Amino acid sequence: MKDVWTIYKRELVSYFSQPIAYAIIVIFLLLSMVFTFTLGNFIEAGDASLTYSFFLYLPFILMVLVPAVGMRLMSEELRTGTIELVGTYPISLWAVIVGKFKAAATVWLIAIALTFPIWVTVNYLGEPDNLAIFSGYIGAVLLACTFLAITLLVSAFTRDQVICLIVSSAICIGLVFATFDPFVRQYSKTLSPGMRDAITSLGVWEHFLSLARGAFRLQDFVWFASIIVASLFGTSAILSAKRS
Repeated sequence: MKDVWTIYKRELVSYFSQPIAYAIIVIFLLLSMVFTFTLGNFIEAGDASLTYSFFLYLPFILMVLVPAVGMRLMSEELRTGTIELVGTYPISLWAVIVGKFKAAATVWLIAIALTFPIWVTVNYLGEPDNLAIFSGYIGAVLLACTFLAITLLVSAFTRDQVICLIVSSAICIGLVFATFDPFVRQYSKTLSPGMRDAITSLGVWEHFLSLARGAFRLQDFVWFASIIVASLFGTSAILSAKRS
């Protein structure tokens, strides 16, 4: 645990000692505001809810910006060769992986928390279900961590951060659009109902929107946790194979 904390502090400091974390957080906040108050019709709808004005558009923002934060997680270590030095230090590879993941997740926790003015606005204008909003924020954090874990896994394959960004973004975009209702309606015309249901169950929308609506379902948490844990263990297996 001490080793994880050491890596975590080092990585978190490195994020905020460079402009990229600040830039991505600012871009995320600006896009969140734009989507909420323009495409989301927050004011015009007159609905004291953030489900379809704010949370609905978050996956589209996160599927691109999360890989931009996570692309350097292991790619940079592989490029500089520092990951090979881990075996000579009294610190485990797993501690490095978890510490790096937690640091990047903290960046996104901060970014999502900074959208609180939207929550303040909806409470000022109406009487929303704040428990449902809190559930939506939990879903947003879990979604960001899921995309981050996928990016971490991809970064273990390559030393090139740009390749990591492209591949991980493509995977995240696929998870979002493959289960986005307009796309589901299109491929449902050619696929069987069973195949369609299998694809939608693997995508983000069913699980994320369930939380965004305020429903706490065990299967949603299991879905997010399964991808995160599998990606972390996959990263460990890949890096261990490269070191051997």
